[in-house]
Amino acid sequence: MKHSRLCVCLVTLAILLTATRGFSGQQDKERSAQPGARSEDRITREVRHELVMLPYYGVFDNLAYRVDGSTVTLMGQVTRPTLKSDAGNVVKGIEGVEKVDNQILVLPLSPMDDRSRLAVYRAIYGHPGLDRYALQAVPPIHIIVDNGKVTLEGVVSTQGDKDLANIRANGVSGVFSVVNNLRVEK
Repeated sequence: MKHSRLCVCLVTLAILLTATRGFSGQQDKERSAQPGARSEDRITREVRHELVMLPYYGVFDNLAYRVDGSTVTLMGQVTRPTLKSDAGNVVKGIEGVEKVDNQILVLPLSPMDDRSRLAVYRAIYGHPGLDRYALQAVPPIHIIVDNGKVTLEGVVSTQGDKDLANIRANGVSGVFSVVNNLRVEK
């Protein structure tokens, strides 16, 4: 009786292994048909992860990127020159990246812009309804201030949140204009 159960288990295992090998072979064929796309997807995921994990990346910085094969183009605006160089260095270290085009703009030093950043931050993240966005490790609404001009970048849950953030930023004294580039989650 034990011998027959063992045989049944071995036959079942053999069938599963054969089916798995066939399935695995099919997946390998599909992978080899699109090697560039898979590599580019992996690089895209790793670039995003490395940029988000930068220690000084915060709500007043905006980092964006584009992956074209083995070339990564970094874009956006940062308040510290070290963040620009750190972003370029971590992306260079990703396997499969051969060239990094670092087009990140370092925002000029300005005490007035610093005051505007804090005021806009308080106006947006201190408002009931938008305050829930402040609880995330990297808040999703990025506030870019360049010579009194505010740009909102990032992602929010609803169109109402996007409109409310725009209204709150426009109400801050000392802000000349607001460009709302927030995207609504799908």
